Amino acid sequence: MKQIEESHGPDPVGKHIDRAVLYAALEGILPDDAVLVDDEDLHPYECDGLSAYRQLPVAVTLPRTVEEVQEVMRVCHSLEVPVVARGTGTGLSGGALPLADGVVLSLARLNSILDIDPVGCTASVQPGVRNLAISEAARPYGLYYAPDPSSQIACTIGGNIAENSGGVHCLKYGLTVHNVLQLEVVTVEGERLTLGGGALDSAGYDLMALMIGSEGMLGVVVEVKVKLLPIPERAQVVLAAFDDVEKAGIAVGEIIAAGIIPAGLEMMDGPAIQAAEDFVHAGYPVNAVAMLLCEVDGSNQEVSEHILEVRELLKRCGATEVRTARDDGERLRFWQGRKSAFPAVGRISPDYYCMDGTIPRHRLPEVLKRTSELSKEYGLRVANVFHAGDGNMHPLILYDANNPGELERTEALGGKILELCVAVGGTITGEHGVGIEKINQMCVQFGEEELEQFRAVKRAFDQKQLLNPGKGVPTPRHCSEYRLLRAGDGVEGEVHPGAGEP
Repeated sequence: MKQIEESHGPDPVGKHIDRAVLYAALEGILPDDAVLVDDEDLHPYECDGLSAYRQLPVAVTLPRTVEEVQEVMRVCHSLEVPVVARGTGTGLSGGALPLADGVVLSLARLNSILDIDPVGCTASVQPGVRNLAISEAARPYGLYYAPDPSSQIACTIGGNIAENSGGVHCLKYGLTVHNVLQLEVVTVEGERLTLGGGALDSAGYDLMALMIGSEGMLGVVVEVKVKLLPIPERAQVVLAAFDDVEKAGIAVGEIIAAGIIPAGLEMMDGPAIQAAEDFVHAGYPVNAVAMLLCEVDGSNQEVSEHILEVRELLKRCGATEVRTARDDGERLRFWQGRKSAFPAVGRISPDYYCMDGTIPRHRLPEVLKRTSELSKEYGLRVANVFHAGDGNMHPLILYDANNPGELERTEALGGKILELCVAVGGTITGEHGVGIEKINQMCVQFGEEELEQFRAVKRAFDQKQLLNPGKGVPTPRHCSEYRLLRAGDGVEGEVHPGAGEP
């Protein structure tokens, strides 16, 4: 565990807070139970899913209404106190990490489903509504919400908006940004804006798309209108085992090249397979070096034809075993194993560090090979889980934070893997966001000109740098220091296709 490093933080704001004045102002606008200031009450908010970094905030607020959110923002803006919006804290990049001089704005109590429109196929919800709860509420109408992060039982739609979350079915149905029609947003000054609308397009700049994935740095989402889709007539999963990771990677490309767009196409390597099977007992082939899960959905006829074609493709690509789920129960068990991969790995290691890079699908075999080499070089085990269809990889680095220097070695290995993604034409994040975890690698993926445009957008929405400062976009000083560090490591000046360096 470590405190947030100063180099990760923003330019100084709110460093000399008069806590008594802040507490009095917050208690004047919120009920007694909606302002937390004692250490024992603040500790549950000290980190998100990236638990390696922890920090206690000055206070936590728990508003119940949009109006109370606006009042909190107005108070903090007038006193120049930084604000970090938070959902359930399932994020994995430190995006909801508090600031020592700031307030956490918890949206957990704004958790109502406001409307389900079965004719228009939409749902209007507050940000604290769980991802899975939307589909549960829409199921009686034969509808569901497509994006399904592995944490969907707990993660909230507000957090999904902040990180532009995906899930195992985003290959066919898209990320959060493709499934949202309208946002209600509170600005840093406490104003309420409506972005987007009920139609497929709207006039003016697409500020809604800009807000999605902005990691709480531009505004606070207080209401969301999402698209709902008809539940497919049929869904079926094929499980394929391989004795070689490269063969599995080639099979992914062959399925897409055949014109089949699976609802989900996931890959796990040997360590991840074993961990998930021990935890869930999903019926996985534990002796396999790699495994693919390919789900096809649609009409009965379409699914039947595609399943047969996928099975033949997998066999031609060298699968040692190809199995089709016998019924919906087995299909759900296959997916439960995949969605439980992260906690399953947590059972075999004191700690793990989850990375989130995205690469072109055809570079998958070489990236896996290089990741294995880096794993040996750093002396740390890596279990790999992928949204293989869209190239979003989640290497899980296993380590023990109780061993001196091991967290730092883990961070270094994670950085190397992310920079490898950039080197092959990919990106440093697919759905977890940048937060504080990937600040260094932002300096690798983008040149100073691009980063300055990001900073300009931030200034346009938040001139005082009060909304989740220090996350997402590094300062010029931070990048200068990191590039010098890389130069000392013998890597500065390498040509990275797609890296965006001038």
